[in-house]
Amino acid sequence: MGRKILRLIGWILLAALLIFAVLLWRNWDTVQRVFLGGLKVYETKAPTDMPANLTRPAILVFSKTNAFRHEEAIPAAGKMFDAIAAKNGWSIYHTENGATFSPDILAKFDVVVFSNASGDLFTPDQEVAFKGFLENGGGYVGIHAAGDNSHKDWSWYMTDIIGATFIGHPMDPQFQKATIRVEDKNNPATAHLADTWARTDEYYSFDKSPRKDGVTVLATLDESTYNPGEFFGTKLAMGKDHPIIWTRCVGQGRVLYTALGHTAASFSEPENVQSLTGALEWAMRLKGEGCSPNKVDAAAPAKP
Repeated sequence: MGRKILRLIGWILLAALLIFAVLLWRNWDTVQRVFLGGLKVYETKAPTDMPANLTRPAILVFSKTNAFRHEEAIPAAGKMFDAIAAKNGWSIYHTENGATFSPDILAKFDVVVFSNASGDLFTPDQEVAFKGFLENGGGYVGIHAAGDNSHKDWSWYMTDIIGATFIGHPMDPQFQKATIRVEDKNNPATAHLADTWARTDEYYSFDKSPRKDGVTVLATLDESTYNPGEFFGTKLAMGKDHPIIWTRCVGQGRVLYTALGHTAASFSEPENVQSLTGALEWAMRLKGEGCSPNKVDAAAPAKP
């Protein structure tokens, strides 16, 4: 009787091990992205499907993920950006190829969107090309995972673009309804919003507020309206100053980061769609002030 029980336990353990092995095999890509330091994929050949003549203004939507991949949000955001571009008569090109980041190719675009891009994304030359693009007047809009800690090996990006380090998001529950307090309505990304904006998302916390000289906080998160909780033992409450959307200048370039956008539904919310439309308009220097002259202002005749 004892041997039969031991044999049964052995078969159960073997079956469990086989199931675990199959699950590990099926999800090996995710395991690498999340638990093993991320993928190490670096493209060196530029894409061949880029339109030969992009009309301006032109948007480059970049959604490469060498770390966690937002499987639902990325395609939802892509459809939203296509609709925004079509409505406004802007050119748009989507890619996950890091070799798009060369001086010659970036010169064809007015703004780069990191649409939940995550991980160590570029070769050193590609990083230099992106830095030069921004410093010489290009625009950047970063969404959600574009500001997480998977970019930590690129110190310039973390310091000069994001300006704070992601420490986690709520886990219990992960998605919560919270109130966003709009602090600055002078930017097209927030000009349409009411003073408070209640919505559901996965809300990021950072090691510090990015608020300092040169950074304009557009909106903050009211922590009294949700439970930040802990992220694997790290307490997530930032207190009264919990920025969630902010802008800064990098040379002549305009940078806007929004920590919103984990869910696919984020990209069908009218307020968020308008916010991202305004973010593009500002980053492309079509509206708003900051960093370098607006294109419309630069093209206007001098006043007598």
